[in-house]
Amino acid sequence: MPHDYILALDQGTTSSRAILFNYEGHVVDVAQKEFKQHFPENGWVEHDANEIWRTQEEVTLTLLQKHSLGADQIVAIGITNQRETTVLWDRATGEPIHNAIVWQDRRTANVCDQLKKDGHETSFQQNTGLRLDPYFSGTKIQWLLNNLPNARSRAEKGELAFGTMDTWLLWKLTNGRTHATDVTNASRTLLFNIHNGEWDDALLEILNIPKSLLPEVHPSSHHFAECTLQGLEKVPIAGIAGDQQAALFGQTCFDPSKAKNTYGTGCFLLRPAGDHPIISQHNLLTTLACTTNETLQYAIEGSVFTGGAVIQWLRDELGFIKNAAESEALATSVENTGGAYLVPAFTGLGAPHWDPYARGTLCGITRGTSAAHITRAALESIAFQSMDLLEAINADFKNTISELRVDGGAANNNFLMQFQANLMQVPVVRPKVTETTALGAAYLAGLATGFWSDQETLANNWVVDQVFEPSIHKDAADEQIARWRQALEKAKSWATD
Repeated sequence: MPHDYILALDQGTTSSRAILFNYEGHVVDVAQKEFKQHFPENGWVEHDANEIWRTQEEVTLTLLQKHSLGADQIVAIGITNQRETTVLWDRATGEPIHNAIVWQDRRTANVCDQLKKDGHETSFQQNTGLRLDPYFSGTKIQWLLNNLPNARSRAEKGELAFGTMDTWLLWKLTNGRTHATDVTNASRTLLFNIHNGEWDDALLEILNIPKSLLPEVHPSSHHFAECTLQGLEKVPIAGIAGDQQAALFGQTCFDPSKAKNTYGTGCFLLRPAGDHPIISQHNLLTTLACTTNETLQYAIEGSVFTGGAVIQWLRDELGFIKNAAESEALATSVENTGGAYLVPAFTGLGAPHWDPYARGTLCGITRGTSAAHITRAALESIAFQSMDLLEAINADFKNTISELRVDGGAANNNFLMQFQANLMQVPVVRPKVTETTALGAAYLAGLATGFWSDQETLANNWVVDQVFEPSIHKDAADEQIARWRQALEKAKSWATD
């Protein structure tokens, strides 16, 4: 039967994926390919943008060929992506002028410090909802313009284009015909005014970034372009959203009573705020949520830089486990951490601490500390960091959520989810479909093309897999949280360069 599927392209921090969804919002199939991480200097993280495109193209074509699908069976394409990761390319050749600078990269920490000293932090926070932190795209763009030969002069002549990964993929999928992004990705650049929905001339001037670099900005659910990729010719690309806002939409968290937490490379907790922005008073971010029309929607977000990545560290650097799934069995082989606390501040601390100079710290180890204890402490660290986010978010809203909806790879770890519920003292709810980031992009594309009629239809697709209720008293949770925060203080301001 023709026109059966929505194709979601999920361009993540460590891999590119293509996922097919049917009308019920169920995953039909997934193709995935990892790509290389580059660490040229301490605190620097880069990706090869061409490799990202090649892997994304490969998994897309693999999925189509596996199911013998043609363009007439794909209703629309949705794109979701690692946010803030920054690439500049030549408009004429389509070639990147440098590796993409990844959201985790900390090379512009000193630039952010200087901007704060110069009194610019309030302007950036009020206009963009963000903090002055190397996490965001703006100072990454400035670094590329200042450090690559002729980059600034070429940018001023209009020869270069900037994009986050959604914009880069859209450019490649349309053979260079479309240079655009959506409001969620634009809102993560330090350059976009979240109140009027436009690029902010004053902030561009502060960072000395030519406006000609920037893409057009549209609602998240929008007919951006028609695809030119072989096998997908003329299929509308109709949904784009940054990964965390896409997950919020995929979880159908459409009102402030619910929040979602994604356990990916990092952890990202978002709570919707409707059509009126709440400027955080607790060191969180005000960000734009997915939009289906011209009315801007807002959310409060807290970001943990090292979430599931700590499990990769256990696997790749320490060799404690062979795959992520083994972490749960190893962690539960001991009753507790034996007093060990791990703060995985490998690339600094995100919200609500915002310390780019923090570094990973392991406290409380003894001669009896084993790989199992450290693994358990690593998993617990993901939940502790997320607890810090929820506490701050609830303070901004002046009330608590009724439930936390979870997704991402580590959400399949039952030990972690139960520990999270214990700390937060609210139900943690895992849906049957945990591919909610890609599902959000699919929903946006499907709404724009009429595949789904409205958000109520999407909410009816959401089905619970398991609910984790708190199993310890609040006093016991508070005792563990207090000890965690002692360890947290040990990690702060460690790096001196």
